[in-house]
Amino acid sequence: MKRRAGAREKEVKKRKLLEELGETWLPYLTPKDAEFHQVWKTKYSKLLLKKADNIPKELHHVVQEAFVTLQKHDCFFQDLVRIKGKDFFTPVSRILIGNPGYTYKYLNTRLFTVPWPMDDFEIKYCHPELFTACKALIKLNDYLNIEAVQALQEQNLFETKETDTAVTDREQDFAFIKGKGSLLEDQSTLHTPRNSCTSLKYRTSYNLTLLNYMDPLQMPYLKQEPYFGMGNMAVSWHHDENLVERSTVAVYNYSCEGSASDKVNEQDMEGRDPADWHVGLKVAWDIKTPGLAIPLHPGDCYFMLDDLNMTHQHCVLAGLQPRFSSTHRVAECSTGTLEYIFGQCEVALQNLQADSDSAALSLKSLEVQVVKEVEGIHNEVEFEWLRQFWFQGKRYMKCTGWWSEPMAKLEEFWKKMEFMTSLVLCEVGKDERTREQRNEIISCFLPLLTERQELRKEWAASWINIIEQNCSKGVIIFYWDNKNEFLRCQCQLALSLPEEQKPKCHPFWKDDDSSMPLPYDLEEVIDNLQILLK
Repeated sequence: MKRRAGAREKEVKKRKLLEELGETWLPYLTPKDAEFHQVWKTKYSKLLLKKADNIPKELHHVVQEAFVTLQKHDCFFQDLVRIKGKDFFTPVSRILIGNPGYTYKYLNTRLFTVPWPMDDFEIKYCHPELFTACKALIKLNDYLNIEAVQALQEQNLFETKETDTAVTDREQDFAFIKGKGSLLEDQSTLHTPRNSCTSLKYRTSYNLTLLNYMDPLQMPYLKQEPYFGMGNMAVSWHHDENLVERSTVAVYNYSCEGSASDKVNEQDMEGRDPADWHVGLKVAWDIKTPGLAIPLHPGDCYFMLDDLNMTHQHCVLAGLQPRFSSTHRVAECSTGTLEYIFGQCEVALQNLQADSDSAALSLKSLEVQVVKEVEGIHNEVEFEWLRQFWFQGKRYMKCTGWWSEPMAKLEEFWKKMEFMTSLVLCEVGKDERTREQRNEIISCFLPLLTERQELRKEWAASWINIIEQNCSKGVIIFYWDNKNEFLRCQCQLALSLPEEQKPKCHPFWKDDDSSMPLPYDLEEVIDNLQILLK
């Protein structure tokens, strides 16, 4: 609800700004303008640009080789994201690389890291070249971390006294996550505590990088920048999401070099050179301060320091050549790591017990708060993890099979939670419970079950949308099977998609699946509960 309210507020601001502008453009500056550097210094001082010549040549070499290697192995994918309730493919293709077990969420899409090499983690890559590429990116990450710390120190944009935050490791009961090199052994040192987000260390300790690739000449249409008339945009105006507050974002740019004929005669041109890639900046929702369009040359880096990402917006303006970028972030991962979600599963499954003689399953407690917590975790595992992961197909298998085991384990825990839901349903139907007791349990239980049903429908709708976008030239036939539980698609174009790109509606099961205690479609279950409540 909070996210939707924020989106509505942003849309209102955007409409108001466009109405104020009418047919005119807001002013923006490029390095050709006399006042460019003065405006940068006074209004955009927390944007730092580091030219390629000031970065070690060896680092350029290995990083640019890494980009080419990842592209050669088809590791860049367009994401299906949700904007204003509709699903769209991003014009930019991406891959997330970072700490093992970390995720990054933007525009309702959770990306899962291809893990870069780290001590005590056993990571098997599909090809030795991919190991080399990921190793190069963690090397770049370390370099950008040092540069960010120095930049913050030079601008005095940090607290002088670091906050020491002790994070206590919990004992884990799951055999899967024990032992040296396990998923969780060192996660406590990687996790960013919320109450330390203003310290220098936690604002620069990048835990992942979102890599981007786009060839603008292969794009049939690019959005035009709406406020300043800056031209084609690869990425629209935005604040980066899901970051530790006031953390630095560092971006390494590599636009492939073109021929001299690609360049526009700058003497005959106003505004930014459309042949070059630029980062655009503006003060958020401000029509008085001129915007900036800063050209990016191969190997340039820029840093958004301190609260710049909160007070300003940025966009990426397309040039003519293909471009890679590596955008290093301190992702806010309090609810986005395997450590976190396995911990949630542990909490939920503590309410499940098996009889020592018969092995029959039962619930330890039917207290309202316990039931509510367990069912909330149930939804979180299904919709924030399992469905997010499988909706992206098998893309992660292009680089490594690292996620296969933890996702299988999560599904195993989720299935136990399905049994726990069925046990709650059995209990509320028993005659020995008073009406008051039964209604109290149903009242806390029903909203979470309804949410589960609605979210399953929503994910099915997203699944239809991605098929439709890939079947625009084919005949699409959608139909439901006998009990409206699963939407199918017959479309040759959809079926011809590369295997790793096919979205999967998972978990899914049919009514005759004896291994599942409840139907996939919960409509009848919900109706029965509502009748019991009356």
